Amino acid sequence: MAKLKLDLHEIFSDGASIERALRDIMDEAMRRRIPLVEIIPGKGSGQLKKHVLRFLQKPEQKQRYHRIEKDDKNFGRIFVHFRHG
Repeated sequence: MAKLKLDLHEIFSDGASIERALRDIMDEAMRRRIPLVEIIPGKGSGQLKKHVLRFLQKPEQKQRYHRIEKDDKNFGRIFVHFRHG
């Protein structure tokens, strides 16, 4: 299964870059009809993960994907599932 991966370790302290990277990867998944995006906010304090989840809960983002899965084996990973119709 094709998937895209976004590792946020490099830009963790720049809110605008994080939002831009998230928007870009969501756009790419939609454009290329990729069913799964793996986002890696890392383990840290959990602030970056919260930022990512808040972004994904925005109404304009929420309508784009099917569901979010938090990896129960790896706290620092979020999967975004798409259903392209």
